[in-house]
Amino acid sequence: MTDDNHTTHDAEEDARNRDIKIYVNGEILHRDEAKVSVYDSGFMLGDGMWEGMRLYNGTWAFFDEHMDRLFDSCKAVSLDIGMNRAGVLDALTQTAAANNMTHDVHCRLMVTRGVKVKPFQHPSLSRTGPTVVIIMEHSKPATSLQAKGIRLATVPQVRGLPMSQDAKYNSHSKLNCVIACLQAEQAGADEGLMLDPHGFVNTTNACNFFIVRKGEVWTSTGDYCMNGVTRQKVIDLCRANDILVFEKNYSLFEAYGADEAFLTGTFGAQTPVAKIDGKPIGTHSGIGPVTAKLQGLYRALVAANTGG
Repeated sequence: MTDDNHTTHDAEEDARNRDIKIYVNGEILHRDEAKVSVYDSGFMLGDGMWEGMRLYNGTWAFFDEHMDRLFDSCKAVSLDIGMNRAGVLDALTQTAAANNMTHDVHCRLMVTRGVKVKPFQHPSLSRTGPTVVIIMEHSKPATSLQAKGIRLATVPQVRGLPMSQDAKYNSHSKLNCVIACLQAEQAGADEGLMLDPHGFVNTTNACNFFIVRKGEVWTSTGDYCMNGVTRQKVIDLCRANDILVFEKNYSLFEAYGADEAFLTGTFGAQTPVAKIDGKPIGTHSGIGPVTAKLQGLYRALVAANTGG
């Protein structure tokens, strides 16, 4: 990766993260001491689910929506988290307090099926109960992303059909996306733009994807992409603010000719796209007016949700 490369998860450096404390199954440990077993099903097989969340003003943004996704995903794969929503919130609160964190914090909450008695696939071999890990970091998105935008490359790796591995699972099994990311990097881009099985534009390897054409906001049907919390908030904001928004099939032809394009995700919120396959998007050399408007609306929504 060259100095020109960046990702949607680029963050400003914060020395405090060298000494963060991490929650591991009820214990809160210094990052150098926080460990899980090599027999853990998450390490061994990618058998687990996770959520990325952000803390503002001492409150987790859109907590209920994140818990809906986590608990639905775990139920679908018969993974017992071992605690209810109040228990998850208590674990998050403990971890934040141990780190003296209240604002501009990013969290990765991970739940796996737990430690196996033998190094094989069958879920019945995980007999100790779930492994729950919470990593929190002081984390602000790098401001340079707004000026430069992200460069995307369309990659051969596609988002698969729901009967192979439904993209709505926010699972530890991310190899499909990792391969797409590698393909994009090898093409000289920052992230991979992934198509669906029918060749329509779907998502990137890490974020949901939107384009703007003649004032209209377009995104995929949602059939093959992560049901992103930020994605849905952007759709809701468009509808509430008289911005035409469509969840539809569209091809690279429409994406290349877009006036603006942007990515959505819990970490970066809305990140502008500068180029797709080397083709400049729009004439703004970074963030466009519709994207900027949505950023402002989203910031106001987060502030209202977290008491900011």
